[in-house]
This record gives sequence, structure tokens and C-alpha cells, in this order.
Amino acid sequence: MKPNMILFDEPTSALDPELVSGILETIRKLADTGMTMVIVTHEMSFARRLGDTIYFMDGGVVVDSGSPTEIFGRSGHGRLQSFLHLLDK
Repeated sequence: MKPNMILFDEPTSALDPELVSGILETIRKLADTGMTMVIVTHEMSFARRLGDTIYFMDGGVVVDSGSPTEIFGRSGHGRLQSFLHLLDK
């Protein structure tokens, strides 16, 4: 198989930390090859490091989007900021 794109839905959900690390490394290697990927994740630090464009959804609706710098570095949508604030704790 030689897909043009890979879709991941919470690829690290319910995995122990060692398995999470292996999965994230595999995804990073795919990104390094130029593979187009859509990844649904709660791993914000990983999304920040690897993502080109991040879409933040609330209730099935995209409420904010942008580059990692834009998403993690601006005031943005209130729901996004509430979510990111919880990660700082």
C-alpha cells in the first residue's frame, strides 16, 4: 500500500507511556517523509511540535484553526483558551 494520506483517530488513546512514545515516533517519521496526515488527538505538545495546521473543535464544530504558533500563542477562541489553560495545570 502506498497511501496519499493517513487518518489517525486518537492513535495514543488508552496506551501506556512506552507505547505512546513509540506511536508518536512512528508518526513523526511519517511526517518527515512528507506524508499527509490528519490526526485527531489530545496530545497537545505533540500537535504543537508536528502540526502544520491545527483545528480546534468543540461540539463537532471547528471553532479555531491556525499554525501551532497561532493556536498556542494568541488569545483565540474562548473555548480553546479554556482548554489550553487546563493543560498548564
